[in-house]
Amino acid sequence: MVKYVIKRLLLAALTLFVIMSMCFILIKLLPLPAVTGSEATVAIIEARREAMGYYLPIMEQFFLFWQRIFTSFDWGIGESMYQTQSVLEIIGQKLPATIGVNVYSLIFSIPIGIGLGIFAAVKKNKWQDHTISTLVMVFISVPSFVLAFIIQYVFCYKLGWFGLHVNRVDSTMNVWAQIFSPSMFVSMIPAIASLAFGTIAGFTRYTRAELSEVLTSDYMLLARTKGLTRRQATIRHALRNAMVVIFPMILGQFISVLAGSLIIEQIFGIPGIGALYVNSITVRDYNFFMAISAFYTAIGLVAGIVIDLSYGFIDPRIRIGAK
Repeated sequence: MVKYVIKRLLLAALTLFVIMSMCFILIKLLPLPAVTGSEATVAIIEARREAMGYYLPIMEQFFLFWQRIFTSFDWGIGESMYQTQSVLEIIGQKLPATIGVNVYSLIFSIPIGIGLGIFAAVKKNKWQDHTISTLVMVFISVPSFVLAFIIQYVFCYKLGWFGLHVNRVDSTMNVWAQIFSPSMFVSMIPAIASLAFGTIAGFTRYTRAELSEVLTSDYMLLARTKGLTRRQATIRHALRNAMVVIFPMILGQFISVLAGSLIIEQIFGIPGIGALYVNSITVRDYNFFMAISAFYTAIGLVAGIVIDLSYGFIDPRIRIGAK
């Protein structure tokens, strides 16, 4: 297991390096945006660009970029957005909003999705199963931003139950306390629902598929012949075996809450890193783009590693097979 973990970490580091190198070269091929603002701001940014080698050949810039990352973990300052402010500090301020909306979404979507999947598997080929399967297909097929527009139109505009955007965050106060306050939660409900529908549909589909297969296995028939009721056999045996596949998905979802949702944050005005990433592409702020690209890539790689490793701890057959 140790060798496998080391191998996966090295492959993840190599993957991160390749992806970041591609992003760096492609973004540097675009024309450098002009610096605007006060004379002092322009002077600071231009001096920073000189220090970072912006006007050198691209391969020299590439070497200096990785040298700064490995030696001082310096991702630069904002040039078009949050001018002269540290990129890492701004990302740290935006991260709580992204984590908040995604944590709320997972808290509701995981139990509902698994519960609906169990109910559909138990009622397999009945009208309840067909209804749930149809709804799952709809919510998986429809993009989350389409659902977001519908929710925003019906519940925010027509009914007026919620505001069109989430409450504003005061950066001078405790950001974490504001994000996880009751008033902020209420304002986030439309965004939470927009994110949750797709996750609920995904967990419902996987839970139904795994549990349906387990319920028809031979050991389930043996459990019933030993006197267990259908309910007891499902809870004690079928559900535990089905969770071997479902539980790693739950771990991956919780790891991925840092990644957030680019479009949903933009639609509902959530002050998270998703909206920051989209804006950095629009205004071509190279430093924010590179830092957030590295962040998203790293989160995806870590989630994949955690999911793969969790199989070895959850399923004894994998550990035995490895030996």
